[in-house]
Amino acid sequence: MNQAIRSYLAEFLGTFALVFMGTAVATLQGMYHHGNIGLVEISFAFGFTLMVLVWVLGPVSGCHLNPAVTIPMALSGRFPWSRVVGYAIAQLIGATVASGVLLLLMKGVPGYTLAEQHLGANGNAKDMSVWSLFGFELVMSSLFLLTIFSTTRRDAIRGFEAWAIGGFLTVAHLIGAQLGDASLNPARSFGPAVFEGGPALEVLWVFIVGPLVGGIIGWQLFAAIHAEE
Repeated sequence: MNQAIRSYLAEFLGTFALVFMGTAVATLQGMYHHGNIGLVEISFAFGFTLMVLVWVLGPVSGCHLNPAVTIPMALSGRFPWSRVVGYAIAQLIGATVASGVLLLLMKGVPGYTLAEQHLGANGNAKDMSVWSLFGFELVMSSLFLLTIFSTTRRDAIRGFEAWAIGGFLTVAHLIGAQLGDASLNPARSFGPAVFEGGPALEVLWVFIVGPLVGGIIGWQLFAAIHAEE
């Protein structure tokens, strides 16, 4: 198997794992009414899963698992444009399969219904203005990509990338899990929304455009404060 195919497979598996683990915890804590502690559970599920995956898959594909990482990486010259489409397809399919598998398994859990417990999709649970929802995604995604670019630059201290990247995603979810926000990842939002439909699909554009634009801003912030680019 050549390197390109291995990297696509790694992106599929990594995005599957991230979305499955994170949204499974979100679905279960909502179903069993864990309250405020459930917000911490969700935050750690996403952040620590990503942290582990950076160590596991980073050497194979760079562990993007997110179109809002892949596109700024290509724009910066760190990643070949020839693989962008393949990465994005692998990420979107991985997220969608993860949500499909989670739905299939949750149907065997007593008391679960998709209409009531949903599937961990991002949304607008607090009925914020759509621009406030978009703004949270934009700001957090910008800082997320600034973190990723900074900790993976050529002169960065090696070995701490996973801690920084997973740690930032954890903290972002401590904000966003309270709001239905903190996707920072179009693929993560796409998978559950496909199955939930309704309101999740109506605001899906926020969780696609916000992270993509924020990711580009984050790259530009990195370029402005670091000498590498």
